[in-house]
Amino acid sequence: MTIDPELPPPFEVPWTMKPLESADTHVEVLPDGRRKYAIVHDVVRDVTPAMIVWWLKHMDGEVEIAGRVIPRYRAWHPRDHVSVRYARRAHDGSNMGPGSRVHIRESFGREARYRVDVVDDVLRLDEGGFVHVHRRAGVELVRMEYTFEAIPGGTRYRNFLIAGTGSRFLRPLDALVARRFPDAMGRRWLLHNVEEVGNLERFLPALYEAERVRGERG
Repeated sequence: MTIDPELPPPFEVPWTMKPLESADTHVEVLPDGRRKYAIVHDVVRDVTPAMIVWWLKHMDGEVEIAGRVIPRYRAWHPRDHVSVRYARRAHDGSNMGPGSRVHIRESFGREARYRVDVVDDVLRLDEGGFVHVHRRAGVELVRMEYTFEAIPGGTRYRNFLIAGTGSRFLRPLDALVARRFPDAMGRRWLLHNVEEVGNLERFLPALYEAERVRGERG
């Protein structure tokens, strides 16, 4: 394994991240040739869909973890995440939502070969789910969809990633996707995503409540 030289040192957090086995994962090749990586996560305890929506709109601040103030996005995955930037605001003026663009930098498993540095278009963000896509020349190359369902004790969080165009006329672009996002990277993404979604229950409820109280005092 070659550690990505662009990654900052990992943060030590006072919890153990969830293992891949805590979720139900599935990989398949769709009839049109696209690759699909799907996850049904363990319950995200004490976290509501409203908290998740708030989080996705407010990842650019800081949070205190075990007495240390760190960037919020890096708390979400203290080993793999580098940075997030809201590149364009949503139609409603918020950081994230339909019409917005978000710049994501991370490396799955801290490996250089699994580096991600993309600007994605956000198509949906509400308490029912979240969708963002990566495009090249207007053509969708990678799609990520999430659904959030409030259940007793927390949120049932499901999501999937689909790689490829699904068009037999765009084989050069599919070849590009296969090089930039090979199957091994998709499978490594499964663990990364299980870990980051599980991390939310460790810090988001307290952060959300603190920001709510601060707003009321505001």
